Amino acid sequence: MTAAGPTAVDLLSAEYLPPSALARAGVKRQTRAALVADGSLLRLRRGRYVRAGTHASLVEAGRLGGRLDCVSLLAELGVFVRTRHHLHLQFEPGTTRLPLRPGTTRAHWRSTHVRREAMCADLVEALAQACRCQTPRDAIATLDSAWHLGLVDENGVESVFARLPRRFRALRPLLDPRSEAGPETLVRLLLRSLGCQVAIQVTLRGVGRVDLVVDGWLIVECDSLAFHEGWAAQKRDRRRDLVAAGLGYTTIRLLAEDIMYRPDELRAMLQAVLSHSR
Repeated sequence: MTAAGPTAVDLLSAEYLPPSALARAGVKRQTRAALVADGSLLRLRRGRYVRAGTHASLVEAGRLGGRLDCVSLLAELGVFVRTRHHLHLQFEPGTTRLPLRPGTTRAHWRSTHVRREAMCADLVEALAQACRCQTPRDAIATLDSAWHLGLVDENGVESVFARLPRRFRALRPLLDPRSEAGPETLVRLLLRSLGCQVAIQVTLRGVGRVDLVVDGWLIVECDSLAFHEGWAAQKRDRRRDLVAAGLGYTTIRLLAEDIMYRPDELRAMLQAVLSHSR
């Protein structure tokens, strides 16, 4: 595994190497010290080693004596989370002799079934923890994202809710793995709170697939820099919008940054647009 881009399997299966495992592999104390000295092996803390090139987030978690968890783990897996300013780690209850944690670290103390050497929390446990750490809408967007990416299936989603207090069950009917991005989920929820009928990932003749169709006449596209940068992308989008207009649709394009960071203004603008419904 390298810092350049571990796969989900690499990340979730990552384990530190205790001295006993190194010894079984023929790496004795003297050799171990030499490998640490030349940078081939990293010593995280007493009794914990990893190979050079291990993902930086795992190294940081290991040095603090915890496992990568919650939104921090999910972000590394490509799952939508709104913010990643803090490092979320899982710790076993009763663990002692831990180093002082930075103020930006969020500790989640709970028991887990993963192996002692595991450097990441269990995925389902991490998703459940992320539901606790985020607003309900952000939690829905995170679960939609994980489901859409295939990291969990419907049974996995049920397992997430089984680990949460009963009040979280109200979120379950609002999940939809067809949403392809977190901002799309957030807009869908916003529109439904305004009483709209929202169809997801609709294919229109001559246009192709659009993110959302609202009340049968309004196309809402949730644009991000990753897929709409450059003149070529803008030309494609404008041509699609023109074809959609020919079919009787009005198209609006929302910026991901406005969806994420200006929700009140966005809500007001959407209400204004919807007031002109046909």
